[in-house]
Amino acid sequence: MIRVGITGQAGFIGTHLFNTLGLYPDRFERVPFEDEFFSNQKQLERFVSQCDAIVHLAALNRHNDPDVIYNTNISLVQALINACKKTNSTPHVLFSSSTQEERDNPYGKSKHEGRLMLERWAKENNACFSGLVIPNVFGPFGRPYYNSVVATFCHQLTHGEEPHVETDSEVNLIYVSELVNVFMERIERATQAEIQPRITVPHTATVTVSSLLKKLTDFKNGYFLHGTFPNLSDTFTRNLFNTFVCYINHEDFYPRMLDLKTDNRGSFVETVKLSSGGQVSFSTTHPGITRGNHFHTRKAERFAVIKGKATIELRQIGTNSKLTFELDGSRPSYVDMPIWFTHNITNVGTDDVYTIFWISEHFDPNDSDTFFEKV
Repeated sequence: MIRVGITGQAGFIGTHLFNTLGLYPDRFERVPFEDEFFSNQKQLERFVSQCDAIVHLAALNRHNDPDVIYNTNISLVQALINACKKTNSTPHVLFSSSTQEERDNPYGKSKHEGRLMLERWAKENNACFSGLVIPNVFGPFGRPYYNSVVATFCHQLTHGEEPHVETDSEVNLIYVSELVNVFMERIERATQAEIQPRITVPHTATVTVSSLLKKLTDFKNGYFLHGTFPNLSDTFTRNLFNTFVCYINHEDFYPRMLDLKTDNRGSFVETVKLSSGGQVSFSTTHPGITRGNHFHTRKAERFAVIKGKATIELRQIGTNSKLTFELDGSRPSYVDMPIWFTHNITNVGTDDVYTIFWISEHFDPNDSDTFFEKV
């Protein structure tokens, strides 16, 4: 069992890393971190003394004053080093640097110098150190206008704003879950006092800003107008689409009404339109019964109620805010399940509920991507 702490735990990458580590309690124990620890020496010292590994993500990315960016990031590294020295702690420190190290700007300079500071500390104290130089990171729940152009475009497209391409350059990207896997592998495989001062984390996709915007715009046109899923067989497209839908205001967007056609023969309704494969299932749920209470980290999923009355509940992992939707089969409708949202469906009527489920992958019991947690 490796005890892992994450500075910047509440941030974009920190949240994903913290939540993913929590899926493997037999391998990792999470040591909670709060941003206020950096202004409370005793709390910071207590934190570092509890950790076998510390992923240092805390940093300031943007500010009107470039000197504030540089000074803040250097002071955070120095505070971490001071706490380790004061407590004689030698955790494996994994430092999140950036490809902006190569640029002559305060953020890149602070990352480069911070990495060298931690390397020196590790050598002087016989500690383990990994300096990871990371490309642009994208994924669900990133802050628009701060974390990445992907986050900004997704927010704009789902909130009625008009995105614009200012500079049509190529962007090297890595999905946040792919980066989390790099951290986890490094935490588990590093040996005592091993120093890797510069580990270049490879990007997993390269796109121009204009082609990125076009792809996201196509998602919006197909999904918002027709409820159509794109072809998710390509890993980058799947990751980008899962990112896009997480920026939708789900409370206002769902449930989505389906087009019910009725004549003297009965009724007909199209429940899922998609450009990729997956698996379609059908279920009946007896009155008072709840199904689900689980979440996925990569699978897209749709619940379409075609008969009976049901409520569908969603809650983002790590939060307490719950969304509740009422669906009635007399007016067939659906709700799609974003990744990292635990969800369930409950029959609240007096008759059986008929539900059609679509999920983007065939079920594999050896890799189900299904984690149970009550909404």
